[in-house]
Amino acid sequence: MLKKIVILLSFCLTLVVALPFSALAEKQFTLVIDPGHGGKDAGAVGKKAKEKTINLNVALAFGKLVKEKCPEVKVIYTRTTDKFVALKERAAIANRNNADLFISIHTNAVPRGKKVYGTETFTLGTARAEENLEVAKRENSVITYEEDYAETYAGFDPNSPESYIIFEFMQDRYMEQSVDLARCIQEQYTSYAGRQNKGVKQAGFLVLRETSMPSVLTELGFISTPAEENYLNSERGQRQLAQSLYNGFATYYKKVTKHLGTKVAIAEKTEVDNTPAVDLQPAQAPVQEATPPAESVAPKKQVATNAKPVYKVQIFTSPTKVKSSDKRLKNVKKADFYKDGKTYKYTSGSSTNYNEINNLRRQLSKRFKGCFVVAFLNGERIDLNEARRLSK
Repeated sequence: MLKKIVILLSFCLTLVVALPFSALAEKQFTLVIDPGHGGKDAGAVGKKAKEKTINLNVALAFGKLVKEKCPEVKVIYTRTTDKFVALKERAAIANRNNADLFISIHTNAVPRGKKVYGTETFTLGTARAEENLEVAKRENSVITYEEDYAETYAGFDPNSPESYIIFEFMQDRYMEQSVDLARCIQEQYTSYAGRQNKGVKQAGFLVLRETSMPSVLTELGFISTPAEENYLNSERGQRQLAQSLYNGFATYYKKVTKHLGTKVAIAEKTEVDNTPAVDLQPAQAPVQEATPPAESVAPKKQVATNAKPVYKVQIFTSPTKVKSSDKRLKNVKKADFYKDGKTYKYTSGSSTNYNEINNLRRQLSKRFKGCFVVAFLNGERIDLNEARRLSK
């Protein structure tokens, strides 16, 4: 066993090629987007959809947004069609192109009978929780589709817990940047798309181990949960997820290139879309236009001229109605909720004064990361900018 660990360590060390952030001014910033699975590897399979198709649709829409809003960024995909790409080759594409970021896009699943909701984003590391290890095992098992995978990956067995001991000894030089990127993405999933935040986690993903730049693997949701599958397989869901990924990338990109005076557009954190979910074709359907979702109800200009918008702070969402004794609602002032489709969205505060509610948001942000201001007119959710215009 010790001999195997030594071999694996030697294998990993040969992959590290450093590109410091100080070099960003001297080269074009390169983003590699990796739609997980593909071809003979369908990934997780739901009742209606396949992971490989969801991953690809979201990845292409995400990349399109980056190209449109950050034209100075070079976008490279590991695949743009339904084809199988070896796990090692995915990382090699990023390494060959001296990429500055690597984002691998996946869809999660749990055993039949369980219902789990939300998004989570992983960085390279040791899985401290059993569920994290299971996610890594499932994603790493893709190597079994490759010929001679045991030799290629130095005897790594994706289903053997012993193989993951290697990650105890690894020091990822890009850990801090990777965690920062993961946090930016998770915050946008919650604040922009209203997704349940399952957090930033660590696990032993081979595709991350083999990259030589900040890298993350993000799980868009659980295809094994019917409500999640409907969302993941819908035009609306894929559009919102792509925009959330772009917002997360843009937030991170702006940080690491601030010395260059980089300016990037980030969509408002108040977007919502109540358009009914429409299933996309399971095969190679055209990628939908990746535009920010519209507000649920845009009031007509001639309506409610004497009514004033009411502002609240959205603090979290839930697939089910929570009890008033829920710990998340403890000490929350003027707790309330509204429904968006089948999702319950909880708020705090209520005022016609935007500044008052925005101050409340600042206070609540310490407890509820990513919370944001929402506006209502005559009990209906409206665009925040429109609400402020009406207030004036």
